[in-house]
Amino acid sequence: MSDDSKDLPPAAQRALAEAEERRRKAEEKAKESPKELGGRNGPDPARYGDWEKKGIAIDF
Repeated sequence: MSDDSKDLPPAAQRALAEAEERRRKAEEKAKESPKELGGRNGPDPARYGDWEKKGIAIDF
């Protein structure tokens, strides 16, 4: 934690430490997951709502 967090109450300092730990664990988990082979290029369609490929609508 930085020096700025010294001004915060103990509960806020604990919350920041827990959040940092969760971020670290999430990064480790993301590194462990396998890469997708032959996947779609560009942004994630589930996130951006782009359900077409080469002008053809695709579905699950």
